[in-house]
Amino acid sequence: MPVTVLLVDDEPLVRAGLRAVLEAQPDIEVAGEAADGAAVIPLVRKLRPDVVAMDVRMPLLDGIEATRALLRTVPDPPKILVVTTFENDEYVYEALRAGADGFLLKRARPAEIVHAVRLIAEGESLLFPASVRQLAAEYGEGGGNRAARAELERARLTEREGEVLRLMARGLSNAEIAARLVVGTETVKSHVSAVLAKLGARDRTQAVITAYESGFVAPG
Repeated sequence: MPVTVLLVDDEPLVRAGLRAVLEAQPDIEVAGEAADGAAVIPLVRKLRPDVVAMDVRMPLLDGIEATRALLRTVPDPPKILVVTTFENDEYVYEALRAGADGFLLKRARPAEIVHAVRLIAEGESLLFPASVRQLAAEYGEGGGNRAARAELERARLTEREGEVLRLMARGLSNAEIAARLVVGTETVKSHVSAVLAKLGARDRTQAVITAYESGFVAPG
């Protein structure tokens, strides 16, 4: 089955460009388009896309609030890929904190766009880990977020789960973590699932942000 994508951007040219790039791939299908975040929830309910590629800045409802609303109201929500003009942007970090799974620059090359959609859909690796680390270093309160610290303390991660979380923060995939720890991939998947469950995290991105904001992992 192809990965289905909903495009959400107030610029028609951006949507047209993304559609052209994605639909050139045999394993990706554009399910629909919207010009504002306010249209996301009804379209997601109707189309059930795997991924929503969403502009972070839109006139009526921006990508941050649209992400929060989507995750709050839609059961089994799709993955959310924030599409932005600027990489080092506090809006991008806020979107990730709100629950977005990763972000993509509008000037990205076609191959990068396709890779981002596939990686987000698979959910087994962190998209652009160095950029997430840079954003966390600038906007993540330097490890002094009390809520994140309390959340990590409540999680009571085992030593091995802590190792896995640190490797997740470096952007390693399940297979790469398995090779690093000399264990099976299924074992790593179990550890990742345990980390996410204990942290109450929707995905790897949210777990890694908690790790940075709590000071468990240094973003520098």
